[in-house]
Amino acid sequence: MTSRQLARRSLQTRLALAYAAGIYAAGVLVLVFVDVPLATIHAAIPAGHPPSSGIAAGPGISLPQLLMGSAVALVILVPVALTLGWYVAGRFLHPLRAITATAKIISAGNLHRRLDLGEPMDELTELGHTLDDLFTRLQASFDAQRHFVANASHELRTPLAGLRTLLEVALADPDADADTLRSACQEALALGGHQERRVQALLALATSERGVTRWDRLDLAHVVEGVLASRRDQATKRGIDLAEHLKPAVTAGDPRLIESLVANLIDNAIRHNHEHGYGHVQIITRSSGTQVALTVANSGPAVPDDQIQRLFQPFQRLAPDRHGRHDGYGLGLAIVNAVTQAHHATLTADARPEGGLSITVRFAQGSHPNLP
Repeated sequence: MTSRQLARRSLQTRLALAYAAGIYAAGVLVLVFVDVPLATIHAAIPAGHPPSSGIAAGPGISLPQLLMGSAVALVILVPVALTLGWYVAGRFLHPLRAITATAKIISAGNLHRRLDLGEPMDELTELGHTLDDLFTRLQASFDAQRHFVANASHELRTPLAGLRTLLEVALADPDADADTLRSACQEALALGGHQERRVQALLALATSERGVTRWDRLDLAHVVEGVLASRRDQATKRGIDLAEHLKPAVTAGDPRLIESLVANLIDNAIRHNHEHGYGHVQIITRSSGTQVALTVANSGPAVPDDQIQRLFQPFQRLAPDRHGRHDGYGLGLAIVNAVTQAHHATLTADARPEGGLSITVRFAQGSHPNLP
């Protein structure tokens, strides 16, 4: 017998003894409340004098007989109380045993199992429903992780295969001169830089999904100003006007993660826009009640409504990269979504009728409750 089985039986034994003690105590109280009044009445009647009630007295039960019967009843009540206590404890522990058995079966490859305790609704059933919800979230998390690993493997394998092919072709050419090898090295460096930026984006996503480890007060408008200053040259080269409307907006969070969120929103708006077109990016921070809202809106190609939510998943793009280029990694909006969830903020995205997206992230205004 394992230690777990011993612990389970020990719990049932303790509960059975507790229930039996309660049943036995109730039986003792009943006998006390019956015997004491009868003993008092018997003591109040003088010996040899019948009761003066006028009612004919029957054979009756003498006090010694009453006490002897009570003692026998108490002795018989012991096994009865233990049996009832054991039965009640077993019924009480049945849902708990079902939870334990199912939890042993569930693993990373068998997360589809559920407890399904059903009725009646009590504390253990509520615990079972809570665990079912937990298993559902775990299954979704594992499925998302498998999907992410598969996509990441594909995204990382493709440029590595290209780099290997480039080097093998250069080395296999017996007539390759210094210029040819130099050109191959330059292409290899470009592919390596591309791969490095991809890995940095993956690390940023992993950091965002890990959650917030520090909460600092910060002015969201100040963060946006810094990111805009670093992106204006890039936007100018593509003929995109970065219009801004900023107001002081104090919130709390991890400054690095929030800066990453803002940078990816603006990069997404610049990258997925018309080349030298009428497109523009508008950044708005505003305070409304207890929230601070950051809105990034940009023009660009039309985005189908049924494709918007998919864009916030890793490695998801609108083919071909929404404008025919392949300079994105499909991770920018996934990072935005992860940072938003880590800060317990809300994110909404809408397709603009004239093309492009409008993305709004709402943070809690003021400081985090844990901050002084």
